[in-house]
Amino acid sequence: MGFFDRKTPAADSGSDTPQSGLFGRFKRGLEKTAQLLNTDVRDLFKQGDRVVDDAFLRELFAILIKTDMGAGPAAEIRDQIKADFRARKIGIADALKIVKEQLLALMQQPEVPIQFAASGPTVILVVGVNGSGKTTSIAKLARMFKSDGKSVVLGAADTFRAAAVQQLTIWAERIGAEIVKGEQASDPASVAHRAVEKALELNADVCIIDTAGRLQTQTSLMQELGKIRRVTSKQIPDAPHEVLLVLDATAGQNGISQARGFSEAAICTGIVLAKIDGTAKGGVVIPIRQGFELPVKFVGVGEQAEDLAVFNAEEFVEAMFAEHFSD
Repeated sequence: MGFFDRKTPAADSGSDTPQSGLFGRFKRGLEKTAQLLNTDVRDLFKQGDRVVDDAFLRELFAILIKTDMGAGPAAEIRDQIKADFRARKIGIADALKIVKEQLLALMQQPEVPIQFAASGPTVILVVGVNGSGKTTSIAKLARMFKSDGKSVVLGAADTFRAAAVQQLTIWAERIGAEIVKGEQASDPASVAHRAVEKALELNADVCIIDTAGRLQTQTSLMQELGKIRRVTSKQIPDAPHEVLLVLDATAGQNGISQARGFSEAAICTGIVLAKIDGTAKGGVVIPIRQGFELPVKFVGVGEQAEDLAVFNAEEFVEAMFAEHFSD
C-alpha cells in the first residue's frame, strides 16, 4: 500500500516510522512556535496556579495572538477557559488541555489526500504569490511521489523567472524526475501543454506544473492560469485534478490577505503551507483554514527535499506543545 493510499496521514514516506515520523517532522518544523509557547505559557504560571480573572485572561489572549491564529480564534479559546474556570484557580495542565482541545477543533478538517486520476497521469497545478515557496514545494511533492514509487513529470511554466526554471531543473535531476521547459518569456500554457504531453507519452503517474508567482489583482496573469487549465483539460478531461495554493507561513496574516483571491480565481483544491519552520507563528493554520475554506494538504517543515508532511490536525497541535509537555 502506497503513502497516499493510507487511511491516515500519520504515516509518511521516507525512512521515518509511522506516527513518530510525522510527529517528529511537525515537532522540528514547529520548534520556534513551541519555544514561544513554552516560554510564555510557563511565565504565565511561574507563580503557580492562577485565578481566572480579567488580568489572567488578557495575558493568555496576548500569548495566543503571538502565534498568529487571529483575534477571533484566540478569543474563543480565552472565553472557553473563562466559562470553565471563571473566578476559580486554574493550573497549567488544565489550561493547556483546553487550549489544545480548542485548537484541534479550529484546525480540524476532513482527511483529503491527493485526488489521483482514475487512469493516466494526475495533473497538479501549483500556484501562489511571488516568494511563497512554490518551486521548493513542488520539488518536495515530486520527491514524495517518487518515494512512493510514482513516476513524475515536472512542467516549468514559470517562464518569466529564469531562476525558477533553473532551480526546478536542479531538483528534477536530484530526485530523478522528467522536466519540460520553455524559452524565457514563452507562453506558459504551451509549456504546460508539452508537460502533459510528455506525461501521456511516458505514461507517467503525476505531472506537476509550476506557474509564475502573481497577485490575485493581476488580471492578465490570473487569466493565464485559466488558459493553462483549459489547455490541460483538453488533453486530459478532468485535468488539472488538483490546484494547490502555496502559502508562506512566515508572511502571516499579510500573506493570507495577498493570496485570498486565488481560491476562487484559480479554483484551488488545497493548500501547501510552506516555511512553517521559519516562524514562531504556527497558529496561522487556523485563519488559513477559516479564510480559504480549503483543506491544508501539506506543510513544509524544513529546507530539505524530504521536509514535507501531510497535514494532520492532531499531530500538528501536539507538536505545538511538545517541547514543554511531551511527558
